Amino acid sequence: MAISTFSFPETRLRRWRAADWRRRLFRETVLTENDLVLPLFVVDGNDTAIDIPSLPDVQRLSVDRAVKRAREAYEAGIPAIALFPATDPKLKDARGTEALNADNLVCRSIKAIKAAVPDIGVIADVALDPYTDHGHDGIIADGDVANDETVAILIQQAVVLAEAGAGIVAPSDMMDGRIGAIRKALEAHKHVNTLILSYAVKYASAFYGPFRDAVGSGGRLGAKSGPSNKRSYQMDPANTREADREAAMDVNEGADALMVKPAGTSLDIIANLHRDGSLPVFAYQVSGEYAMLAVGAANGLFNRTDAFMESLVAIKRAGATGILTYAALDIARALKDSRP
Repeated sequence: MAISTFSFPETRLRRWRAADWRRRLFRETVLTENDLVLPLFVVDGNDTAIDIPSLPDVQRLSVDRAVKRAREAYEAGIPAIALFPATDPKLKDARGTEALNADNLVCRSIKAIKAAVPDIGVIADVALDPYTDHGHDGIIADGDVANDETVAILIQQAVVLAEAGAGIVAPSDMMDGRIGAIRKALEAHKHVNTLILSYAVKYASAFYGPFRDAVGSGGRLGAKSGPSNKRSYQMDPANTREADREAAMDVNEGADALMVKPAGTSLDIIANLHRDGSLPVFAYQVSGEYAMLAVGAANGLFNRTDAFMESLVAIKRAGATGILTYAALDIARALKDSRP
């Protein structure tokens, strides 16, 4: 219906807003705990929680602590967690060999969490940056990340994670062709029900810094071989049509859902992919986005819960099916507390 068909005073839009019951009745977008995914950083040790200075109120957790946090998430109604390892630097090398260790930190975490909280979903990141001594998502050759050689390793990593019990493997590396290759490998190893959440649209963003601090990869970029940034494989934030092509390729190769990252600066991309309707669209409120809101709230600029709620509603309003946010547990609890 054209906007010109509405006129005042025949139409008074404030009628919808005049009371709480009206606002609730006509609300178009409703955020629930079912929309949230809680990212967790895991670290070796026992009964260990290490603060991450650049990520307020977020910690690296030992496996036993991660199990407790996963249980808290489940009890708050959050359907899934996403795991990221802070790998011991002694285990890192140029090829990310530790990623293929079936008893590595992430695999142990998956097994422990699924044993203790069997009904929570576990999303496992497929990329080599937590495991490489140069901090890149793949193998370095001739001064850049080698696509095909990296994909050959990612295939193995995805199978290892599926065999550990991950219900979703999430390739975040941005190599070409890895979704189809991983799908074939999962089928060949009888992991036919393992979902692939493809980081289809991952921009080379300034907002990833705190995450790289958390997994210990940021300061390594450019320190050894390879480029000092990830712009040769992560997307240019200026591009929209390229996002459509990336998503289309991953759909054709067998992805089950698509990820857009960062979320807050990519609402148009989320909306475009949602309208396309090929697959569910997930979005990651990344570490820098989270940190800005957390720091702003801590300095009294606004109410923390209100600010996070508004930002997450905007992401869902754009069309996101699921949202990864470090505030997931706080928001899930606030949503439950707000119900009559």
